Amino acid sequence: MADEQTQDTQNQEANQTSQDSGGDLAARVQVLEEQLAGAQDQALRVAADLQNVRRRAEQDVEKAHKFALERFAGDLLPIIDSLERGLELSNPDDENIRPMREGIELTLKMFQDTLKRYQLEAIDPHGEPFNAEHHQAMAMQESADAEPNSVLKVFQKGYLLNGRLLRPAMVVVSKAPAPVSPSIDEQA
Repeated sequence: MADEQTQDTQNQEANQTSQDSGGDLAARVQVLEEQLAGAQDQALRVAADLQNVRRRAEQDVEKAHKFALERFAGDLLPIIDSLERGLELSNPDDENIRPMREGIELTLKMFQDTLKRYQLEAIDPHGEPFNAEHHQAMAMQESADAEPNSVLKVFQKGYLLNGRLLRPAMVVVSKAPAPVSPSIDEQA
């Protein structure tokens, strides 16, 4: 009889253990499924981050290619300005300086052609409306002939490199003439 009671107790314990392990198994499956979902979510986030890093790196490389010449081109602009001033100040009718003037013109043309090949464009806004993004107003001048807020004179050309401002044009901007106040005849 003692053997039967021991066996009944063992059977009950075995049934209890199998029920517990069935419950443990279901709980463990649920925990593993949650971990799997978390790992999948994390993997998607890592893949998205990697894609963003790759895209940013490609954009940085593209910008570096486009604007690598920015500093060098900025250093060349005063040379171009000097050549242009030299042409402005020299008399085109003077036979003594004609060969020098022609040399300056050819040198300036070569410079300008080279700059165009590297997408460096001059901004010469004479007569155009003032654009604060591309022009720097050095002075304002009354003018009856020009529209108010238009460029009357260009002190120094501006330049764009691949569409980005490298140097603003220095300009004189027109303003409307001041109204003439009628003079009062005090003796009348």
